[in-house]
Amino acid sequence: MTLYNRLIALSMLLLLGSFSSFAQDDEDQTLDTEVVNVVRPYTPSLSDAFKIKQTPEINDSITSQKQDVTYGIYSVPVASTFTPAKGTAVGVEKAERAPLYDNYATLGLGSYTTALAEFYSSWQLSRTDNFGLFLQHNSAQGDIEDIPLDASFLDTDLALSYTSFQRDLGYDINLDVTHQLYNWYGVNPTVSLPQELIESIDPTQTYFSAFLSGGLTLEDSYFKSGRGSIGFLSDKFGSNEIRATLNPQIELPITDYRFLVDVDLDFVSGSFERSYFDDMPIDYGFLNLGLSPALEILTDDLTLYLGAAVYMGQDIENSDTDLFVYPRVRASYRLLDDTVIAYGGIEGDLNQNSYYDLKEENPFVSPTLTIAPTDQVYDAYLGLKGKFGGNLSYNFRGGYSNENNKPLFLANPYKGAGQGFEGYEFGNSFQVVYDNVQTLNFFGELKIALTEQATFGVSGNYYGYDGELTGSNPWNLPEFTAAATVDVQFSEKLFAGASLFFVGERQDVFSDTFTTTLPVVVTLDNYFDANLYATYRINERVSIFARGNNLVGTNYQKWFNFPVQGLQLLAGATYKFNW
Repeated sequence: MTLYNRLIALSMLLLLGSFSSFAQDDEDQTLDTEVVNVVRPYTPSLSDAFKIKQTPEINDSITSQKQDVTYGIYSVPVASTFTPAKGTAVGVEKAERAPLYDNYATLGLGSYTTALAEFYSSWQLSRTDNFGLFLQHNSAQGDIEDIPLDASFLDTDLALSYTSFQRDLGYDINLDVTHQLYNWYGVNPTVSLPQELIESIDPTQTYFSAFLSGGLTLEDSYFKSGRGSIGFLSDKFGSNEIRATLNPQIELPITDYRFLVDVDLDFVSGSFERSYFDDMPIDYGFLNLGLSPALEILTDDLTLYLGAAVYMGQDIENSDTDLFVYPRVRASYRLLDDTVIAYGGIEGDLNQNSYYDLKEENPFVSPTLTIAPTDQVYDAYLGLKGKFGGNLSYNFRGGYSNENNKPLFLANPYKGAGQGFEGYEFGNSFQVVYDNVQTLNFFGELKIALTEQATFGVSGNYYGYDGELTGSNPWNLPEFTAAATVDVQFSEKLFAGASLFFVGERQDVFSDTFTTTLPVVVTLDNYFDANLYATYRINERVSIFARGNNLVGTNYQKWFNFPVQGLQLLAGATYKFNW
């Protein structure tokens, strides 16, 4: 028996002896009743447990030590005739990327001595900042048939912009300066003016305007965005106007919804040196201050905007202040994904009218206007929109609106053949009158992608009016309008398109204060306007274009006694480049 086996046997005998002695002692003991006094409750505690090492340390005197083994490799070269084939990359044709240019210049010339010029340039100042410049000029010097006065016009615009988009904010600053020239050439053909008087009339009106505007957007802030502007307008007859606007927006997150607060500040002030019938000056000034809180709810299928607007409108010249409350509710719901979407709403607003906006809509207004805001009590509408198959989209809507103090253009009366009259006092300019008008409107629009290179669109509007003073025919408002557009890409170099416009009949008034003739309501015929354009790209930098406007060639009247130019042709070229 080895020493190791002897040790194991001796250990087992000692354990058996101890167990036997312990058992005999327990048999001799008797169990007595004991009283246990609990001094305080038992409070258990945790102590660190003894953990067995995952890699125990062996301490054995008989454990043999590992012997160090050294070895080496003796390499013998082996001749080989194997030659691996060299791999070749699979060729992939990459589409040629069209070069991008930051600048372009356009020049075009056409009939009626028409000149069109455009220039745009952009400078990347840094990774986040950009500066842009845009200059545009459009003019025509030719006369219109059977019109005794000059019918030329000129429109030149210079725009500068600075934009910056950083991580937490973005802002832009813009300056827009415009110079325009128009002529009051619309003398009524039934009025007989001596030739010497016609030659003495100066029908020219010039406008000069400058606007400075800017916007700011912030991330991770209750103040989300804001825009503001301040502008100035003057004309040849000493008229002037200042307009300032400020529109900040605050957003407060409420669980899954957004609570928005829009602030609207709109101030306009101006003056005309005289009215149409006397030399009394016209001064005006209005301040509209509005607050519009709203709750916006967005789900997978429903978009709901619940809000209202409260406006304080102040007539500064007459020291009159009014309070207006408007609904601001919009909703849209996806009935069938993007195929059928129902939408509707009811909204109101206090719209600020200005000399600048009115002359932009009708440049032949006289510098003797009455300016006042429009109270849009409500505009309620319901509609359906959507798209089918990715190539057909539609939009149909019906609505009813109620407007107080809606501005309408009306021809100024003919005052006679006086030598001392201004160029706009021969019944060849327009005034602005105001009426309370309710309007029923139906709108429809279809857009079709005929192929990947051809698109077609058509839209139409029907209006039914009910004016407090003008009845069912408010001055110079059509009952029906329609438009159609076609755009075709014949190849990578040739593009072409066409646009068609139809405007229904409108009504105006001819009045003669010189002969005290009663005012006569006149009806302006509906008109159809067809336009065509084509562009051919010679190379990546140079392209040529041609345009044809009013292809029907009729001198229709957009405004009473103001026929437009007939067939107009224009051709030019565009050059793209980088500095």
